Amino acid sequence: MSFDGRDRPNRIPWPPLIGAAAVVAALAGARVFPMGVPFAPLARPLGWALIAAGLALVLWAIATFRRARTNLMPNRGADRLVVDGPFAFTRNPIYLGEAILFVGVGGATGSLWFVVAALVMTALIDLLAVRREEVHLALRFGEAWAAYAARIPRWIGPRRKPPAPPQAGRGELNRDRG
Repeated sequence: MSFDGRDRPNRIPWPPLIGAAAVVAALAGARVFPMGVPFAPLARPLGWALIAAGLALVLWAIATFRRARTNLMPNRGADRLVVDGPFAFTRNPIYLGEAILFVGVGGATGSLWFVVAALVMTALIDLLAVRREEVHLALRFGEAWAAYAARIPRWIGPRRKPPAPPQAGRGELNRDRG
């Protein structure tokens, strides 16, 4: 039996497992080989602000999923394509919020290990979950997903304008006309 991503993006809920492992690794790293954050007096209040921002982004995304009455678990199939709320700015607001939260914890606690854990966690989630979730969404929602993905960045960045449709009288479309 092959796994093609039509029914669900993953069999294993990778993001929460990776997040839990990242917390354990950051705590263990801080205990075995402490690494302080540069500019600690500035990093602490900034860290608390990032914790609040990351948590707010995660909660906003969860509330948006709940309002849309769609599945939240990363190993279950999507019921609906959610494109409003924080999903109008990033395709992965929960994962992005968690990464921001981790960086904030690093600043607030003065431990660079949480910043390292955020980078590794985000890379692993991108590799093991996000790419497969995108295939699942493309298979399930087709053109609606393609239009959304063309407009909204995977993580952060400016929103993109969708490509303009070809116009009659320009380029390839008009080549056959004398």
